[in-house]
Amino acid sequence: MSGFGKEGSRTPAAGVIATSSSSVWESLGLQPLAGGRLPSHGTGEASRQEAKRNHPAQEPSPLYVLNRISFTRSDEAVGLAAVTCNDGRKIAQRLLAHRRPQKSFFETLIRSLIILCVAIAVVLSSISVCDGRWLFARGQLFGLWHFCTVSNGSVLKCVTDLSLAQVEGLSVGAIPIRSMVSFAVVVAIFGLELLMVSQVCEDANARRKWSMGSVLILVSFLLSATGVLSFSILVKDHLTFTGFTLTYWCEFVAAFLFFLNGISGLHINSLTHPRNRVGKI
Repeated sequence: MSGFGKEGSRTPAAGVIATSSSSVWESLGLQPLAGGRLPSHGTGEASRQEAKRNHPAQEPSPLYVLNRISFTRSDEAVGLAAVTCNDGRKIAQRLLAHRRPQKSFFETLIRSLIILCVAIAVVLSSISVCDGRWLFARGQLFGLWHFCTVSNGSVLKCVTDLSLAQVEGLSVGAIPIRSMVSFAVVVAIFGLELLMVSQVCEDANARRKWSMGSVLILVSFLLSATGVLSFSILVKDHLTFTGFTLTYWCEFVAAFLFFLNGISGLHINSLTHPRNRVGKI
């Protein structure tokens, strides 16, 4: 076998750790071979008798095998061998992966503000979708769920049949619009949850959770913006700047906050990503 000189003075190969205690070898899962010696290259009883005469006082020592390299307890002169460069690099990578990242005060502050703004946007979007009355023009109130008219006695009369608004495509187009803005709120809630969990549980996957949460916030922006723009296109004949209601502006501000915080979340995550730490180690 490789890594051995004369019998009785075998030395381990480079890059392997050897100790003089057999209990340490056994704790590593090494099993002694029968007889405690390497197989003799000679044949017959004469070769075995010759080996006994050459080493009359030597007691057979257990033979251990690790990665096809044999070791015996006679290797007591060897202390600890150096760990190879590849093993050291792998150990450094594992330690860096499991180490909790150290964040500065400003990074923590910015991430907290992003979470707060996303929470505000979710509340604004929820209020806007639940109310759904987005445009008031010519005594008529156009919305996602209802169409309302204001009589002379200032009594608001609302119906769920949007075809009565006599706006082409509103009754059909309102269905995907309210579906998109409603789904945007749901996606934003999941994104907000991922952002919060990434800050509370700072494990090895914290940055990945933050990135996923930021992407979901951007998806919410796309859905909300598409819904707002589609509604504006459908009621373009009745469209006035002063006719937009407060709930419409709530949805508009929520879409803007979704975009701003989604982009900011991805940007700060890329700025604080430790790209070169492993290489430096």
